[in-house]
Amino acid sequence: MSSDEDEWVPFSRRPEWSDVKPVPQDDGLHPVVPIAYRDDFRETMDYFRAVYLSGERSQRALNLSAEAISMNPGNYTVWYFRRLVLEAINADLNDEMEYTNCVASRNSKNYQIWHHKRWLAEKLGPEVAQEELEFTKKIFAIDAKNYHAWSHRQWVLEALGGWQNELDYCNELLKNDIFNNSAWNQRYFVITRSPLLGGLQSMRESEVSYAVEAILSNPENESPWRYLRGLYKEFVSSIEALRITLPESSSTSSSLAKTVCSILETVDPIRLNYWFWRRNHLPSEVC
Repeated sequence: MSSDEDEWVPFSRRPEWSDVKPVPQDDGLHPVVPIAYRDDFRETMDYFRAVYLSGERSQRALNLSAEAISMNPGNYTVWYFRRLVLEAINADLNDEMEYTNCVASRNSKNYQIWHHKRWLAEKLGPEVAQEELEFTKKIFAIDAKNYHAWSHRQWVLEALGGWQNELDYCNELLKNDIFNNSAWNQRYFVITRSPLLGGLQSMRESEVSYAVEAILSNPENESPWRYLRGLYKEFVSSIEALRITLPESSSTSSSLAKTVCSILETVDPIRLNYWFWRRNHLPSEVC
């Protein structure tokens, strides 16, 4: 709207809607807790119900859905209807993505918006992968642990591609905040899922070094400890409360046990003698 059009105009006063009979919400004869809707919201939804029930697929229906979304971005039915209209009128989905990004920037924890973005990205294909990754970065700059944005980012990587710089991005995030558990989670996602890195077997040694360095610099940080556990999850059944439970098997198990004990000798000096003893009395089957 321009500055001259800031005041909302009721649909009943818009000539282009004169042929539509609004459908009021039916709360029953005696609603227990009637909701005091604003007049603009009530009228918008009355006209939306009329269009939805009539099955209209038109540009004005699309515009109406945008007004309804501006008043309640979490309305599943409105978003669903909008997708039906977009397909029916063969709308430009790149324009729709711009609109959705604008709404998402103001409502970044709204599941319905992210679902709509995924639908659009599926339609548009790999060409929008980088744009979607960049958009999630903007969200993380505001909310580094936004679950919806992280879920969307992982979906984009697996469905549309864009793995090339993802590990570097994780490095950047952890350099800025080594306590960022979401970034640690994403790092594990990348080394185990990326088709470019060779999988966990290829990355384990370098990732152990990365985790150990993080632990030594901030031993109270739980994230790298959990990350280290994840790197050896097929060998280690649990590493909790500074107790180590090791399965039978390989030299890899022994290496992990000794590494953890050595770390604890440094970061837990009160129990230095215990960790020294523990490291030198590992079960013979893992030595």
